[in-house]
Amino acid sequence: MNETDARSAVLAALNEVAPDVETEELEGSERLRQDLELDSLDFLRLLETLAGTTGVTASEDDYPGLTTVQSLVDYVAAHG
Repeated sequence: MNETDARSAVLAALNEVAPDVETEELEGSERLRQDLELDSLDFLRLLETLAGTTGVTASEDDYPGLTTVQSLVDYVAAHG
């Protein structure tokens, strides 16, 4: 999966999990938990939604590296 497709998938998943987030304005450096205010359940739902749409599943060992929108896009692109 290329970065453009991965970014589209991540933004679509964010729209589903956190509809109040303005995804059109996200640049990538935004932190999922601090800036977008996703709690741990939102984060898990985001990963679950991405797994359903892209087939990319993240292991718990990878969670610490998935802190920003861009890190999640990169992860999906690399594993998709």
